[in-house]
Formats: sequence, C-alpha cells, structure tokens
Amino acid sequence: MKSWSPYVVLVVIAIALDQWIKQLVENGLAFQEKVDLLPFLALFRTYNTGIAFSMFQSFGDTGLVIIAVLVVAFVLYLATRTPAGHVVARIGFALIIGGALGNLIDRAIYGHVIDYILFHTPVWSFAVFNLADAFISLGAALVVFDELIGWRHEAKPQDPRN
Repeated sequence: MKSWSPYVVLVVIAIALDQWIKQLVENGLAFQEKVDLLPFLALFRTYNTGIAFSMFQSFGDTGLVIIAVLVVAFVLYLATRTPAGHVVARIGFALIIGGALGNLIDRAIYGHVIDYILFHTPVWSFAVFNLADAFISLGAALVVFDELIGWRHEAKPQDPRN
C-alpha cells in the first residue's frame, strides 16, 4: 500500500482553505446581500441549517453532525479499500472528506454551514454553496471518473481462437 500522506495533506489543505475563506466571508461580506462578480456569479453570504441544498433541517444540529460523521467514516472505509493505483479516486475521496469535515466544523461550532457562492441568471439561481461543497462535488466526480477509467482498462476476455 502506498503512503496515505499525500491524501492526508490534501484533506488538511482542503479544510484549511475552506475555513480560511469562510472566515473572510464572515468578516467581510454583509449577510444576504448579493455582490455580483460576473453576470452569472455572485457572493451571497447565508447560512445553511440542513445538508446539501438545506435537506434534513429537521434532524437538528446533533443529528446532522452524526450523519456527517457517518458519511466521513463510510468514505474513509471506501478509500481504504481502494487499490493504491487508483490515485484519481483517492484524490476524490480526500476532497470529499476534506469538504465534509470543513462543513462539519461549521455545524459543530456555529450550528449552521456558511455558504457564499451563488450562480444565477436574471430569472433563475442555483442553491448557494461553499468551497467545501465544491470539494465534495469535485471529489465525487473524480471517484466516478476513476471508476469509468477502470472499466475501460479492465482486461478484455481472450479470443479462444488465438
């Protein structure tokens, strides 16, 4: 098994970057006032008391912390069962864990997650999210991508006529 050190470092970097940016947002961005950066992208500080798109708000802080811990434990389990050669998947798992822990820190300290990125048009807007959510989404995409690459590179059955 190759060393887990680079993946642990990636988790720590993801958490640190997420928490640093959230502190900048908390200290420098007015609550629920849109600051347009591009015609389709704005900063918009708000608080998410649920999980992913405000789901499961009724579970309360303790319930959501427990769910987050269980998800992190499950992703860690999957990561440890992933062969060393699947570097893309392992990077994906590290990003998922880093993002989940970044949001877990918010929930444990504040009772909510700090969100601040808003994609929008004049008539539509996507849910407000944060860097940790982006890490989780990118990580999941990398795990799926690695799985697809793996299927493509699996040994093909030999032709018995050869």
